[in-house]
Amino acid sequence: MSRKKQICVIGLGHFGNELALSLAEDSEVLALDISDQKVNDAAGQVQRALCLDARDFTALSSVVSPDFDEAIVSMGENLEASILCTLHLSRIGVPVIRAKAVSEDHASILRMVGASYTIFPERETARRVAAEILNPNMLDFVPLEGEYLVRDVTFPPALHGISLGQLNLRALLDVFVLAVRRQTEPRFTFLPGPGYVNVPGDVMVMIGRGADLEKIEKMTEPPPPPMPPPCNETPAP
Repeated sequence: MSRKKQICVIGLGHFGNELALSLAEDSEVLALDISDQKVNDAAGQVQRALCLDARDFTALSSVVSPDFDEAIVSMGENLEASILCTLHLSRIGVPVIRAKAVSEDHASILRMVGASYTIFPERETARRVAAEILNPNMLDFVPLEGEYLVRDVTFPPALHGISLGQLNLRALLDVFVLAVRRQTEPRFTFLPGPGYVNVPGDVMVMIGRGADLEKIEKMTEPPPPPMPPPCNETPAP
């Protein structure tokens, strides 16, 4: 049995609290906030909840270590706190840091100080609802048998400009692209062919094991090209 992910959620406002509670169903969650009331509200619903000022590197590093799989910084409204916290998590060595942003400038700064991903909850929720209205039968995130699921995957820059056929992800990771949502188009492109070229902003709706789908988002270089099929020559008589 694989170990549960160790995830830290920092900032227990509406978004952070709901995120922490949802993650706690399948992960080991450490929830942090400067408010005693918010920590008390989360206690008992997550694995650990502590009152702590994440702007204090010494305090944060005493409870968060590089052993955590991810950290989510949900203090977007407090720019100073979110930037300092993201910087501290990067110094600590947390491998994946997701930070809530309130503007593009804020997101740029968060990425510069160590955020792996920036989150715009209202924007992403609006797009999700719009997609559901335009495509009511489209699956967004559906658990399947065992470790398989259907979910949105954003390809990293290393995979931009490369066709699905060249990436050959189905053979490499046993994952399959069901549809593509391109920012410049209002609807999905279903079952894109091997010639489809991914561009920045594309969101791939994929099916596969959760761990394999996460590997795609973390790729820093394209996978090796597929090997050509063996040449079956008939010997001359």
